[in-house]
Amino acid sequence: MPVSRIRVIDLETGGNGPNDVCEIGWQDVVLDEDGRWRVNEDRGAVLVNPGRPMSPDTMAVHHILDRDVADAPYWKDIASSVLRPSGGVVALAAHRAAFEQRFCTPRFTGGASWICTWKCALRVWPDLSRFSNQMLRYQRMPEGLIHEIGLPAHRAMPDAYVSAHHLRDLLNETSLEQLLIWSKEPGLLPRVPSGPDRGKGWEKLSEETLRNFLLERDEDIRFSAQSELARRGKDRPAAITEPAQRTLL
Repeated sequence: MPVSRIRVIDLETGGNGPNDVCEIGWQDVVLDEDGRWRVNEDRGAVLVNPGRPMSPDTMAVHHILDRDVADAPYWKDIASSVLRPSGGVVALAAHRAAFEQRFCTPRFTGGASWICTWKCALRVWPDLSRFSNQMLRYQRMPEGLIHEIGLPAHRAMPDAYVSAHHLRDLLNETSLEQLLIWSKEPGLLPRVPSGPDRGKGWEKLSEETLRNFLLERDEDIRFSAQSELARRGKDRPAAITEPAQRTLL
């Protein structure tokens, strides 16, 4: 029988090192016989020993203390058992999946494909005002999301549980294959995120303004500006394939 499970992952970390995970949480989304995706009961979380003291900055987010993880397994010893469950997965998913992918490398995932629910939400629900995991939760109020299971925020299992409801709805609005394609590309921002044109749709900007955005460091901004130029049938100049280095002058 084909694999019909996507495992949504959320990590809490104690720092920025490659092994600094202090908690991993998961929630599965499965395909029913009627062809609809649903959030099932397979969820959980495991504390992880990052191998060094956690920073106050990160503890202030998730409130996991060094003493909580002192006897927990190390990342290298626990990661594969969560990321490669018995029976396999058709993909892994996370909200802003690039963060999780920094830690959930192919060594632990077996080279699984990833879905980024943030990137896909930008495409499917562009009229929403903001796209963080929790803002999507309260703007959309996904059907069936049990409020208490999704708390506290900034803990691994509750956040994965919330992300899974976004994923379920995305899968039921478009195809798995399309979500995988979008997830490999930069984020297509529906509006300019900052600066004097903040809040404007890209279609309202002049060609000159769009080309100036191609110089930005942020790949999502560059991609969004280029996508609008492509929509207008404008080719991107070869001279600015890479963003120009900013100067202080």
